[in-house]
Amino acid sequence: MSDPASNSTTTSEPRATIKRSRRWSTVWIVPFVALALGAWLVWEHYRSLGPLVYVRFETADSIVSGKTDVRARSVSIGMVEAVTLAKDLQSVIVAIRMQPDSEELLREGSRFWVVKPRISAADVSGLGTIITGAYIELDPGDGREDVHHFDGLEKPPITSSSVPGLRLVLEADNPGSLNVGSPIYYKGFEVGRVEQRSFDIKSRRTNFDIFIGDPYAELVHEGTAFWNSSGVDISAGADGFRVRTPSFQAMLSGGATFAVPPGAVVGKEATNGTVFTLFPDEEATRKATFVADRRCLLFFDQSVRGLQNDAPVEFRGIPLGRVVDISFDYAPTGEKRVPVLIEVDPSVLRNPSQKAANEKIDLAEAVSQGLRAKLGTASLLTGALYIDIDFVEDAPPATMGKVGEYEVFPTHSSGLVQLEAKVNAILTKIEALPIEDTLNKFGDTAESLTATTTDARAALAEINKLLSREETQNLTAELDATLNQVRASVSSLGPSGAIQGDLHRTLDELRAALRAFKTLSNTIDDKPNSLIFGRDNKGGDPVPRSRR
Repeated sequence: MSDPASNSTTTSEPRATIKRSRRWSTVWIVPFVALALGAWLVWEHYRSLGPLVYVRFETADSIVSGKTDVRARSVSIGMVEAVTLAKDLQSVIVAIRMQPDSEELLREGSRFWVVKPRISAADVSGLGTIITGAYIELDPGDGREDVHHFDGLEKPPITSSSVPGLRLVLEADNPGSLNVGSPIYYKGFEVGRVEQRSFDIKSRRTNFDIFIGDPYAELVHEGTAFWNSSGVDISAGADGFRVRTPSFQAMLSGGATFAVPPGAVVGKEATNGTVFTLFPDEEATRKATFVADRRCLLFFDQSVRGLQNDAPVEFRGIPLGRVVDISFDYAPTGEKRVPVLIEVDPSVLRNPSQKAANEKIDLAEAVSQGLRAKLGTASLLTGALYIDIDFVEDAPPATMGKVGEYEVFPTHSSGLVQLEAKVNAILTKIEALPIEDTLNKFGDTAESLTATTTDARAALAEINKLLSREETQNLTAELDATLNQVRASVSSLGPSGAIQGDLHRTLDELRAALRAFKTLSNTIDDKPNSLIFGRDNKGGDPVPRSRR
């Protein structure tokens, strides 16, 4: 049992109260300040670094980490931090740390490429980097911002995306020598460049991205045609040969020219991305202006060797259309003639009385008037043919038929075929002639002539023998003597010769005898009995006699 007094003393003693301090010590401010300062320094460092972008290139040629910088308009705006292989091992990824104030340059459509020495037929660039070293050029785009992954270009673009102008696409079946950097001309003046060349697997055509700067972009309209002008154009016409040569630069790097073909509709101004066809030459653009809205089939009995697709169809030298195809697929069963499918623009045959431009041409009426199609020779040198449509005089009656979905246009034999037929007829007549018998007779005649010639030679030999005899030589002397005697006899018949005087006297006597005979004849006529009784000499006047 405890003592009560002692318990009361114990309970009355005071006890100390312990209280914990709730104040932070000023010492703790130091680490907090250090932490905040460190965070601020990290933020400032991160903010001062600028954005990090990744550019994919095929190779890392001339790119060095920590040395190759990035420039825009010759101003440094970044540095290459790292170069690594891509996961597909087919390209490299270049990490570029940009400056903070270059954020606006990183847009959709921005282009990166390595500037280094390049030499091509179009131009020479990047020679300054031989001393300063290669660098990466940035051409800012105009798309959305905050883009950090790009595909780099292996070749520098021809024009900057910030240059105002018009960007178009050209499609070509045969691009020729046209390439990246080739000039674009308008009437011989350079107004643009080819920026990119690619091949479309689906269409099997070559595509060109071209740029035409302001103010020349206003020259391009919907009806504009582009053609390849990099080759030498040689043509022959009625006024002789014409040779057109492009500029020396176009001959080296290629080139294209554009214009609105004669007769084409100009249309509205072209916009970015408009697709045009690149024609092989200027002549092809003129042919393309024809709107061939009608297709017809032609059937030829003769060979069509030399006639090709796209061969012209003409009416008296005026382009009317072209040949689309030559195939027996269009021929009905049993047809042996060669079918040729053409497309034409019948408006060329428009009658002056047809005022409306959209009035349909009645080909059937023209056919009834003698309009026919025939083959013509386009070139004697190459043997190329074309389709010549013209009115034929005294043509056999014909009408427009139809095979499947196509109209059948009547044809007529060409002049060469008719000439060939005439030549064949002449050769047939010549073949029917009895040439063999004639040659046999000619042979017999030749043999007879040979025998006659032999006989003549023998006769001449005999004559030579006769003339060489002594008697023949003496005969010549005797003939000379005889001729001398004849000359002497003839000389005696001259005016002073004796024979001439005797002849005169004889003639005088003959005249006197004739007069006496005439007198006797008159007497007998007057008096027939005078021969018996004699003449009556009574001296009367003579009685005139009647004229007998």
